[in-house]
Amino acid sequence: MKKEFNITGSCNPEWHYMLDSARIFKKVVNLIDMGGYFTINRARQYGKTTTLDMIWRRLSDRYLVVPLSFEGLGDAAFNSREAFVATFARQMNENLLSLGRDDTKAEIWVNCTATTIEELSIVITRYCKEVQIPVVLTIDEVDKSLDNQLFLDFLGMLRNKYLERNRKGLQSTFFSVVLAGVYDVKNLKLKIRPDAEKKYNSPWNIAADFNVDMTFHPEEIAQMLTDYEADYHTGMDIKAISEEIYKYTTGYPFLVSYICKLIDERLDRSWSIDSMQQAVKIIAKGENVTLIDDLSKNLENNGELRDFLYSIVINGQEYSYTMIDPMVRLANMFSYIRENQRHKTMIHNLIFEEVLFMYFGNKTMREQGIRISPYILNYVQNGCLNMEHVVTRFRDLLTEEYRDSTVPFLEREGRLLFLTFLKPIINGIGFYYVEPQTRDNRRMDLVVTYGQQEYIIELKIWRGDKYEESGRDQLATYLATRNMDEGYLVTFDFSKNKQDAEPQWIEWNGKRIFEVIV
Repeated sequence: MKKEFNITGSCNPEWHYMLDSARIFKKVVNLIDMGGYFTINRARQYGKTTTLDMIWRRLSDRYLVVPLSFEGLGDAAFNSREAFVATFARQMNENLLSLGRDDTKAEIWVNCTATTIEELSIVITRYCKEVQIPVVLTIDEVDKSLDNQLFLDFLGMLRNKYLERNRKGLQSTFFSVVLAGVYDVKNLKLKIRPDAEKKYNSPWNIAADFNVDMTFHPEEIAQMLTDYEADYHTGMDIKAISEEIYKYTTGYPFLVSYICKLIDERLDRSWSIDSMQQAVKIIAKGENVTLIDDLSKNLENNGELRDFLYSIVINGQEYSYTMIDPMVRLANMFSYIRENQRHKTMIHNLIFEEVLFMYFGNKTMREQGIRISPYILNYVQNGCLNMEHVVTRFRDLLTEEYRDSTVPFLEREGRLLFLTFLKPIINGIGFYYVEPQTRDNRRMDLVVTYGQQEYIIELKIWRGDKYEESGRDQLATYLATRNMDEGYLVTFDFSKNKQDAEPQWIEWNGKRIFEVIV
């Protein structure tokens, strides 16, 4: 059986090319070896189920690992305490039998007559003592049950048994319990819909903190590509490709695997920068991509989250990266943001940023009825992007659109409109991304690639002549860091005393800068 890159369900090392998870798994094992109860709470398609499967595959020589899942149980399992206890006992029996071991004592669960949570507690104690091997219980998809009081009662019972271990011994209950889901069960107050019921006093407050970085670093991506290269001998530069994949994904497991899968299966195994950008565009479109679909739904369902992400990605707003702030916590839980070097919030990866730009751009244009169609000749000449013409035409179109408009223009929206204008021009050949270190509420450096060419555009909000000169200084400095001689400065000025200078090239600090004021 040939291996493939997997983006659906759990990964199996015999069937799939897998990212090097040794660093991550070592930390998970440490928590289990200490008898920890904890939740692997990470965003969708972040490797949670694969991690649970690894616990079963790799630790079964030391523990009796019982893998349960609450996916697909249905409402009937939570209609009554009797139904829930019977369902739990049945799942225990079925999963123990599937392990193919002689020491599981599955018959205890076959003969289970418990009908209440309290009686189930007694059966658990009896079972763990008779098995005589530490039992590790893993439960996947616990999100499906977090709104059900019976499940919370079940967690409360496990908590009480955990607290009693000092008095009754480690074998009085499960040695370790590992839950997996998007929501942190320790904090059930967190809900995606603002009108959802909020729960307090989580029964899982005894759980250990799961402070494990589950993103994959370039060297871990490289190990997966090394395995792939051994099979296909494509001649790729593994180090360079790994770093490029990380640049776009920041190591988000699903996004890493999906880029690789697209290049392998749809882009002729062309492991190049151009193919990488094509794969990113395919993902960002969101067609049949559950992760992107979830992002869209969450933006629509929660206006506060939508405004929060808009302020970061469009306005360049930075917030302290602290879980005290419920909105930071929520966005972090879904891995829409991460912490930058200054301990501030930033969008998690360039793919999410691209998706958010498209979402907010389309939304703004619909709501304001803006028409800035970019389709006109001369944007590309002899295979090269004429960026001077692009920024000049954008200025002309936006000026025409708002000359007689009664809709007030917000200067910060200019950045969003420029990106919306630019995208179809470079679509299919080029790519753009925002340099994260230069994003703030006044400036934003945009890196545009088209074929083998690269362009730097600074998008800036007018704050007077002094700030205009500082913008030139900043752009010249940034050009120097990238060993480039030319750049473009687009300044948005819709003040009463609007500057009306014509687009022009200027020399500044040894660099050529094409200035446009919109």
